[in-house]
Amino acid sequence: MADSAASRPTVLVTGAGGRTGHIVYNKLKERSEQFVARGLVRTEESKQKIGGADDVYIADIKDADHLAPAVQGADALIILTSAVLKMKPGFDPSKGGRPEFYYEDGMYPEQVDWIGQKNQIDAAKAAGVKHIVLVGSMGGTNPNHPLNSLGNGNILVWKRKAEQYLADSGVSLYNNKAWRADVAEVCVQALQYEEAKFKAFDLASKPEGVGTPTKDFRALFSQITARF
Repeated sequence: MADSAASRPTVLVTGAGGRTGHIVYNKLKERSEQFVARGLVRTEESKQKIGGADDVYIADIKDADHLAPAVQGADALIILTSAVLKMKPGFDPSKGGRPEFYYEDGMYPEQVDWIGQKNQIDAAKAAGVKHIVLVGSMGGTNPNHPLNSLGNGNILVWKRKAEQYLADSGVSLYNNKAWRADVAEVCVQALQYEEAKFKAFDLASKPEGVGTPTKDFRALFSQITARF
């Protein structure tokens, strides 16, 4: 007899239309014998880009009331939402100087990476979600990191604040300099092992073809000593 949906954890991936989010969402869909996948995106356009399935919700993470339907009944939440830095048009590298960057109105890091992620964490707690994976960025403990000056967004400051807010809520994966497919795989693997819970770590990848690929994720998570 095939396993029913009730025997598989339901996993909500927010930011499912993003560059890493859609990979995580697709990995969960491919493993339908293990997981019931849900996605959350900001627009109808993003929903259609990842297939437009009924399990993809449209919501504004900056509005806490929008999140309840998506998290209701979920067992786990993977947070992959992030403010997006854009380059101002008109930059000509042949003329020297440096490009200028900006965030769209209403989409600054404070609004997306702090308020939006806090709303997701609060909604998950209220819905009884047992496991949260937050994909952040390295450098959050350095307020003088160059990324903070781009677009006057202080993006790593706000990401770090969300990570600290999550401290007692689940497992956080802080990563940078890793292939998106690797990040996505670790997110999915973190749902499956008790050894991954309440752990914080940086994730990095070696160039393709260098080293031995990680296959024993239980051992990997067991080696991590940094905890919340």
